[in-house]
Amino acid sequence: MYENLTFELWSNTRHAPLLWRAVLFGVALVAAGCASVPETPDDDGLLASSAVVASRPRATGETVEVARFSAASPGGAMPDGWEPYRVLPYKLETRYRLVETGAGVALEADADRSASGVVRTIRIDPTRHPIIEWRWRVPALIDGADPRVASREDAPARILVAFHGDAQKLDIVERSALRMAKAISGRAMPYATLVYIWADKVPAESVVRNVHTGRVRMIVVESGARRLGRWVAVRRNLFEDYRRAFGEAPGDIVGIGVMTDTDNTRSRARAYYGDITLHRAP
Repeated sequence: MYENLTFELWSNTRHAPLLWRAVLFGVALVAAGCASVPETPDDDGLLASSAVVASRPRATGETVEVARFSAASPGGAMPDGWEPYRVLPYKLETRYRLVETGAGVALEADADRSASGVVRTIRIDPTRHPIIEWRWRVPALIDGADPRVASREDAPARILVAFHGDAQKLDIVERSALRMAKAISGRAMPYATLVYIWADKVPAESVVRNVHTGRVRMIVVESGARRLGRWVAVRRNLFEDYRRAFGEAPGDIVGIGVMTDTDNTRSRARAYYGDITLHRAP
């Protein structure tokens, strides 16, 4: 069984399934955090999220401003703490830049057969700040994209949220998959990654489990063409979404990122991301 899983991890790198996107998301978290993964009795260095929890205090205040793109200058530098990450070394990179949209400055993503994102390492307690809000605008859908199929797993817009957790809760198959992913990539994954996506032909509120690992789950928050070309404000309860997707309460949030990718469908897409904030529960 484990030999087959190893072969599956290797053979599917051609299509960069979401497992590898999560692996590289973990790499970005560790690199941006400027720390190595500590080897502790709890996880033996298995989780990239351990480094963030070990090295950073939790964010405080009523509101945590994860990204204030609106306060930046068009064409200027990314806000402090935001760093690029690549899905795989041979993949083309999506271009990200700050632009004036007519509704304020936002982050524009322009993907052309590419897959990469930007991420911020941050430590947040989701029991204290469970509400996440953002705005995004998608001009067009990606023809043929389907989050349920690894070879077509592209999306015009994603918000990725990485979490820490107790590695002792993982079963032997999950732990083996994480170890093999770390051995192949040289880096560890977070305990879990929740991905909010804009999809097509998949009903809103669907929870899609990655076909290669249960440590990555997607929630479709917008589906279809009805609101294309318009700014859409999204408000989600991260705590409840995580519990619905993974069947347990979440640990600390250790990173938040955005990604627009079209590498599998060999197509082009554009998206705009507004400010991202987390709030205390009402």
